[in-house]
Amino acid sequence: MSVSVLILAGQREGIVDPLCSASGVERKAVIPINGQPMIDYVLSALDDGGLIKPFHVSGFDAAYDERLAQSPSGSGPADSTDAALRAGIDFPCLITTADHPLLTPQMLESFLSQARRSGADFCVGFADKTIIQPAYPNVKRTYLKFSDRSVSGCNLFYINNTRGLAAIEFWKDAQHLRKQPLKLARSLGWGVLFKYALGRLSLSGAFEYASTRLKITAKPILIPIAEAAIDVDKPSDKVLVEAILTRSFHDA
Repeated sequence: MSVSVLILAGQREGIVDPLCSASGVERKAVIPINGQPMIDYVLSALDDGGLIKPFHVSGFDAAYDERLAQSPSGSGPADSTDAALRAGIDFPCLITTADHPLLTPQMLESFLSQARRSGADFCVGFADKTIIQPAYPNVKRTYLKFSDRSVSGCNLFYINNTRGLAAIEFWKDAQHLRKQPLKLARSLGWGVLFKYALGRLSLSGAFEYASTRLKITAKPILIPIAEAAIDVDKPSDKVLVEAILTRSFHDA
């Protein structure tokens, strides 16, 4: 696919990640999943999906793998994304994370084909609760609850062109205001927040609002694969992901 790739693999400096500590490694990207570094699964999925190499990586040493190229990093994921994209990565660009070992070429195809057909400047991948819940009824996921559906993020983003950078700029501002809720609310807009709180905001309506506010076209992309929304953020996620991969191996 004629799409560049940026892998976000940074972590907060000076803070010991419990997963790293338990695994005896310094970087989250190389936490072993069934004995294999987590980022290796992501690289294999991108490679098998036919995406353009080298894959750009931020927050992690690109010397780790010949398929990687170094990109600058910032103080958080939004800053790192902005710095990397402005350093010369070609558009369109797929952004994903190193802690998504369940990523597959099928997920990538579903997300990217829909994103390209949409013609939008910026797209975000989601999986619907109606897909996730039946497959993993005992797994707690964080859902965004809209009037028409509840969704969970899939750590997949698509920036089609330079106009899509407006979404990253907004992400940066929101990230920096996370400890100032009133300023954050004002930046988002009180009207849309109240609408969401009252359960009257649809998923498409939220992206239409974002499009108008940012003066771009932004679209949500629904991926019909439950595992697309499962990454490794805590020990229980690691256990679940290892079980899913083991099952997939035996079923193959």
